[in-house]
Amino acid sequence: MTDSAKPTFLVDAYADPVLVRIDGRASFANSGSLKDFFTEMIKQGKHRFVVDFQLCTSMDSTFLGVIAGAALELRRLAPPGTLTLARVGERNLELIRNLGLHRLATVDAGAFPMNFSGSAQALDSKAKTEIESARLVLEAHEHLVTADAANAAKFQDVMAFLRNRVEPR
Repeated sequence: MTDSAKPTFLVDAYADPVLVRIDGRASFANSGSLKDFFTEMIKQGKHRFVVDFQLCTSMDSTFLGVIAGAALELRRLAPPGTLTLARVGERNLELIRNLGLHRLATVDAGAFPMNFSGSAQALDSKAKTEIESARLVLEAHEHLVTADAANAAKFQDVMAFLRNRVEPR
């Protein structure tokens, strides 16, 4: 990891496909910057992405929901875009399959070539307000339910709690 205390996403927006390397733990705390990155790249016309999991030490459901959201958005493009999850370790592969993401993205457990150019950079994790964070987590979990309806039962309590936090009363 670039800094043992701070997990990062290293990105190369100029590669084709666009490359993302997870360095450390991928969680709700740093997934907002990745969501913003995917959104901006898709707006710029980028339709092919590879996410490298080789250095990913762990991940949570919010991060996986952000990945699901990107995959769903790429599928809506004409022609559809692609998302490849590369060098996925055994534990992370189990999580990906348990939540149904293998149906949305190509999973490549092999040695996908990850050639970052000199323009690769770390994404900054911008601080979000409590409501913004709650919206991110809720949206991510909604994407997981879209990916696999069986996830609704897994996340119904957290989603109900978050809806109460973000929806006006």
